Amino acid sequence: MIDTHVHLNVTPLYENIDEHLFEAEQNGVKAFLVVGFDHPTIETAIDLADRYPSVYLALGFHPTIAHQLTEEDYQKLETYLDHPKVRALGEFGLDSHWNSDTLDLQTKSAHRQIEMAKKRNLPVVIHMRESHEAMLAIVKAHAPLKGVMHCYSGPVEMLEDFLACGLHIGLDGPVTFKNAKTPKEVAVKVPIDRLVIETDAPYLAPHPYRGGVNTPAYLPLIADEIAKLRGLSKAELIQHTTRNAENLFNLKE
Repeated sequence: MIDTHVHLNVTPLYENIDEHLFEAEQNGVKAFLVVGFDHPTIETAIDLADRYPSVYLALGFHPTIAHQLTEEDYQKLETYLDHPKVRALGEFGLDSHWNSDTLDLQTKSAHRQIEMAKKRNLPVVIHMRESHEAMLAIVKAHAPLKGVMHCYSGPVEMLEDFLACGLHIGLDGPVTFKNAKTPKEVAVKVPIDRLVIETDAPYLAPHPYRGGVNTPAYLPLIADEIAKLRGLSKAELIQHTTRNAENLFNLKE
């Protein structure tokens, strides 16, 4: 398995990185796309990628800091993206939950980061929270677009629109929640060749660890739930999602 969105670069995972990597690898996770979303987490992610062969990078600026970004920050991001283990640009996007008053700046930042990604032929990692219509408009403006809707939280009815733009769908711990109707419907409806699995650890721990600290070792729980929903064996689901991740993020050995 490949954890296509994990924050090994933040507390509390970073403090016990060897333990978390070992446990995840024992549970079948062979590679980690570590996401840096501001200068400190980007620099820590790069340090991890330099130290561990199984760690790859997705680097960008989170929408919740869009209002703080300067031209110098974007120039620095260009420098970060030169690292040989960068496999995607992100996570960026729109977040109306935490920062609804900065949506104009979030939108400008998203457009700019998509343009940076396309210039470098990098896939994008898109964060979308309570901003589905606005995010779709941005994506459509740049379609076709290579990348993933991270922890897809949009309605099932909009799934086809994002897929039509060329994007993959990432599913995380919420698909395992007993009351999570929409993620379960999405897990069934998304084409198997456009699905990737993520933990977003240390956030969004899956059932039965909901509310606790998430780790990449819990990725099999997400795979198992999606396999059951789709009527596949766990091995089949892992085979498909691993191949998808390898192709999308250029992670083939």
